[in-house]
Amino acid sequence: MAGKASIVFAHGLWADGSCFAKLIPTLQAEGHEVLASQHGLDSLEGDVACVTRAINHVPGPVVLVGHSYGGTLITKAGTHDRVGALVYICALAPDEDETSQQQQDKYGPTPIFEHIEVADNRVWLKESGIGYFCGDLPPEEQKLVLATGAVPIADIFDQQVPGTAWRTKPSWYIVGDQDQTVNPDLERAAAERMKAKTVSLDSSHVAMLSQPKAVLDVIRDAASSLG
Repeated sequence: MAGKASIVFAHGLWADGSCFAKLIPTLQAEGHEVLASQHGLDSLEGDVACVTRAINHVPGPVVLVGHSYGGTLITKAGTHDRVGALVYICALAPDEDETSQQQQDKYGPTPIFEHIEVADNRVWLKESGIGYFCGDLPPEEQKLVLATGAVPIADIFDQQVPGTAWRTKPSWYIVGDQDQTVNPDLERAAAERMKAKTVSLDSSHVAMLSQPKAVLDVIRDAASSLG
């Protein structure tokens, strides 16, 4: 695999590393070492540390790919000196002086947040909300996403740690035009702010599951830039 960039994935809320299952085999077959961080959504600091361990475990250079809240994680962990490129998929990307929640508050709320409940200090996605998360997937795939999703601690969006990797690292951004979880206006503004190479897809929040070929092309582009 010498000469190929490694790929490290960071998942978001109500997901785990399996949300990248349609991407990983192809990237491995193309010669990339691939690792998906399996963080517990217990704290922002702990999740960033988990992504950093994944970066440490693979050879550089590294393309760091974050989905949703995973975008906050790659923004923080991406300051690692072996990270060469960042790929955001329908993702948050807070600046140094804002939390994930503060970035979201600048835009209108999305429908999914009418379908959550807090129990055991965790934010659970109700079954009634899965269509707002991954409504362009077949019903059986939607059920799988719901069953495998990690559940965040209630104040995860209000936590803060330093680091804004997109200020110094080349970035790519995939906007989900039909996203009902992260506001597409936030996505477009984030991409513009970081001067990212931007691709818009007619997808839900989970573009990597509903349009994996298009997402793979973006990751390939980022990886080839490190060649």
